Amino acid sequence: MAKTPTTMTIPIGPQHPALKEPENFTVTIDGEIVVDVAARIGYVHRGIEKAFESRTFSQNVYLAERICGICSQSHTTAYVQAVEEILGLDVPKRGLYIRAIMNELNRIHSHILWLGVAGHEIGWDTLFHYSWRDREYSMDIIEEICGNRVNYANNIIGGVRHDIEKSQVPGMVERLEKIKARIHNYINLILKEQTILDRAVGVGILKTEVGKALCATGPTARASNIDWDVRVTQPRTPYKESFGKHWEVRLSDMCDVAGRVVVRMLETLDACNCVIDWLTHLPSGDISIRAPKRVPPGKALSTFEAPRGEVVHFVVSNGTDKPERHKARAPTLGNIPSVIEMLKGGKIADIPIALASIDPCFSCTDRIILSYHDGRQEEKPWAWFQQKSREEREHVKAWRR
Repeated sequence: MAKTPTTMTIPIGPQHPALKEPENFTVTIDGEIVVDVAARIGYVHRGIEKAFESRTFSQNVYLAERICGICSQSHTTAYVQAVEEILGLDVPKRGLYIRAIMNELNRIHSHILWLGVAGHEIGWDTLFHYSWRDREYSMDIIEEICGNRVNYANNIIGGVRHDIEKSQVPGMVERLEKIKARIHNYINLILKEQTILDRAVGVGILKTEVGKALCATGPTARASNIDWDVRVTQPRTPYKESFGKHWEVRLSDMCDVAGRVVVRMLETLDACNCVIDWLTHLPSGDISIRAPKRVPPGKALSTFEAPRGEVVHFVVSNGTDKPERHKARAPTLGNIPSVIEMLKGGKIADIPIALASIDPCFSCTDRIILSYHDGRQEEKPWAWFQQKSREEREHVKAWRR
């Protein structure tokens, strides 16, 4: 957009109090109103995809969960599903249930964490402190199962590492019931508290048709009334057995920040109900089967519905114990075009909460690979490619990762 005498540009990031990770949004404003936004990603390139190629398939499970701390279980699930597909492994049902339990506990703690961050972004730190207190219940359950609270190290190729003892279930269910009671209180608070209503209703608008056109994903999409959830479109055990009974695709036609709050809280309730049901009806049997170290030549694309949206992992094997290529796509990359649209037409003061409403994770987003015309490939941060001249760019083709 061309500048006019009444407009000016301001930078949001790469260092900014509203951003927990470095990214840059150049915002064009006319008075207090945002009229245009340009995003520049690529400040947190870590070379993870390249690192996959020098580690064994089993070692890469631990690397996959370090793509994102909050969505660690989702990334390992998508990764091991891809490898298991190439191997043709039939994971035991009990292992699939425990894997799903860990994923929904991950969703619970992620959504409650986000609620606290949203409260912080609008200056309501009381909500931040209370919600993070309640998040501890879910993290205590996770720690009881696998001994860890952030990177769980529970998924393995062929199943899961840690079982759940019958004696552990009552205490876990008790904690989940406490979370449900607190979430009901938060939903009532959200619908009545003027602080949230003033800062969330009508803020960060993303219309349904715009969200579809920009390929929004996760709660960001569902809060714009887009019926898309990988747990339904590509159902796996035990999700396909529990859909409609203990959970459903939560939608909102509000298309704003308030809708994203409500969708996440309803999804948290559903996750609690699912985990309670799965814990009390865990099938008997083994939790894993032995997987060979070498993976036959093949390729597989695996997706999973992470707390932030659809996680994609693509694995290519050449018959050795290491992948020939690994590609991961985090949901934040899919939501960056949407957040640009959310900011347009809003006020400067609403930028932090509108950005936070997609629950961004930029460290798991910033990857590209450069493919040269002569066949060479090289992984670089996106900022490196942006700084090259047009003549230099003509020698490569670039994809955002």
